[in-house]
Amino acid sequence: MTDITTRAQHLEKLLGAPWDAANPAGFAAVVAADEREETAQAAEAVLDEFGLLAEFVPRALGGRLDRIDHMIELMRSVYRRDPALGLARAGQLLASVNVWTAGSPEQQAGAAELLLDNRRIACAFHELAHGNDIAGNEFAARRAGSGLVLHGRKESIANLDLADALVILARTDPADGPRAHSQLFLPAGLLAPGHVRRLPRFRSVGMRGVRLGGMEVTGLPVPDGLLLGAPGTGVETASRAFQVTRLALPAMSTALLDTALRVTLHHTRRRRLYGREAAALPMVRTTLAEAFADLLVCEALSRTAARALHLCPESGSVHAPAVKYLVAGVLTDAVQRLATVMGSEFYRRDGEHAVFQKIVRDVRPVGFGHIARAACLSALLPQLPGLLGRARRAPDPAPAALFTAEAELPEPDLPRLRLAAGGRDPLVSSLGTVLDEDLPAAVRPLAEEHVRGFAALCEAGAVLRPRQLSITAEVPVRELAARYTVALAAAACLGVQRTAPAGEFLARPEWLQAALVRLGGMERAVPAGLPPAVEDALFEELLHRDDHHLSFGLTGRPYA
Repeated sequence: MTDITTRAQHLEKLLGAPWDAANPAGFAAVVAADEREETAQAAEAVLDEFGLLAEFVPRALGGRLDRIDHMIELMRSVYRRDPALGLARAGQLLASVNVWTAGSPEQQAGAAELLLDNRRIACAFHELAHGNDIAGNEFAARRAGSGLVLHGRKESIANLDLADALVILARTDPADGPRAHSQLFLPAGLLAPGHVRRLPRFRSVGMRGVRLGGMEVTGLPVPDGLLLGAPGTGVETASRAFQVTRLALPAMSTALLDTALRVTLHHTRRRRLYGREAAALPMVRTTLAEAFADLLVCEALSRTAARALHLCPESGSVHAPAVKYLVAGVLTDAVQRLATVMGSEFYRRDGEHAVFQKIVRDVRPVGFGHIARAACLSALLPQLPGLLGRARRAPDPAPAALFTAEAELPEPDLPRLRLAAGGRDPLVSSLGTVLDEDLPAAVRPLAEEHVRGFAALCEAGAVLRPRQLSITAEVPVRELAARYTVALAAAACLGVQRTAPAGEFLARPEWLQAALVRLGGMERAVPAGLPPAVEDALFEELLHRDDHHLSFGLTGRPYA
C-alpha cells in the first residue's frame, strides 16, 4: 500500500468501530486498559500487524514516510481511539528523526531495520532537573581510551523497558557552550545491569498507558562509534529534529478534540432536556459549533506548517513552536468547554461515554509534553524582529501547495532544516496580500481586521531590542509572540479556504468566518460569538459528518 487514503482506510478497518463494546481495540477496551495504566494489547497487536512504525521510516530506507502531513493524518486514527497508544508509538518518531537528521548510513539502516521489525527506539533527552533546557543536561559521556564511559540519570523516558535501542543526549564537554553535548545511538543490549539501575516508573494523571521510566548509569563503557553525528552537535541535531516532532505530535493530537466532539454529540443527541433533544439547546449548539471551528483552525495551521517543512524547510524553526503553542492551547480549552456540556457524564469512568474523562486527562500533557507552551514562545522571540520586519517590507502570496490537499510535495529533506529562519516565513508574509484576493463578502471585514492586527504587531516588533527577547522577556513582549501564532493560523485558514475545490465544505465561507472570529477572540483575549447563520452551517455540517461517520477535521475522511 502506498496511497495514504488506502492506508488510512486499512488501518481504520483493522482498528474497528470504537463504539463497539466487543471491539478489543474500541473505547471500552481502551478505558479498561487505562484503569490498569496500560494500553490495550489487542490494539497494540493491530498496529504491529499494520506495521505502523514504518510510517516513521523514510521511503529511501524501506519505510512509508514521504509526506509529514500524511503521516500525521494517519496517526490521528490511532490518537482518536487512545491518545496514550498514539503517543507511545509516536515516541519512535521522537527518537528516529534524530537518526534521519544526523546519523551515518549504517546508523540509519540499523534504525530503519528496528522500526520495520516493529521494535522500539526510546528517546532519552530530558532530565527533570533541567526541564526544557536540554543544553543544561548533566548526563555525561566521557572519553576513555578508544571509547566512552557514561555517567548520570535520565528520569523520564517513555517505554524504556520496551526499547531495543536508545537515542541519548549526553554531555561530552564539561565546559558549557553550544558544542558541549553529543548524541548517541545505543543498542539497549549494552545497558549492562552492573552499570545501569532502572528507576521506578512515574505514575501520571493523563496518558497513563505511556510507561515513563528512567535509568541511573554509573561507569558504563560504550564504543566511540555510537556517536550520532559529529561530536558536539547533539543540541543542534535535536533542535533541527524538534522542528518535525514539536509540530507533528500536537497535530496528531487534534484527534483528541475530534473524539471529544463525537462523544459529546453522541451524548447530547440521545438525551432529552426541557422537552427537546439536548443538542438543540442554544448553549449546547454554540459550544459544539465553536469546538468544531477550533478543530478546523488547529488542523489548518498544522497541515500548512507540515507542508512547509517540505517546501520551505527553513521556516520550521518558526512554525514548530507556533503550532505547539497555539494548537495545544486551543485543544485544551475546547475539551474543557465540551466537558461543561457533558455535565455529570464527563467524569464517569464507566458507561458508554467513559472515554471522555480519559480525553480530559490526556489532553493536558499536549501542552507541556516534549516542550512546554511557555518555552515555545521563548523559542519564537529571538526571531520575531526579523520575521516581522521582512513581512512588513515584502508581503508576498504563499505557494498554493502549502494549502491544497492534492498538491505534490518533494520528500522531506531533514538535513536542510535550519536553527533559524533568517526572517523567512512565507505563510505569515502572505497575510499582507490576502486583501488583494477575491474574498467572500462576509469574510472581507474579518480579514481586514486580522491584517490590521498584524500591521500593529509589525509596528510593535520594529522597536524590539535583543535584550528584550531572552528567556527573561516581559509578559507584554511574550504576548507579541503569541499574537504571531494567531497571525500564522489566520493566514493558514485563508489559504485553505481559497484553494479548496468548489462545492466542498472547506470552500464555503462559513467555516472561514468562524475560524477568523475565533482567532480574533484570541488576538484580543476577548471571546466573540459566531454569527447565527455561521453557527447553523457549522452545526449542520457536524450532524452530517456524525451521521455518515466522517472525521470532523479538514479531510472529513471516513472513520470506522
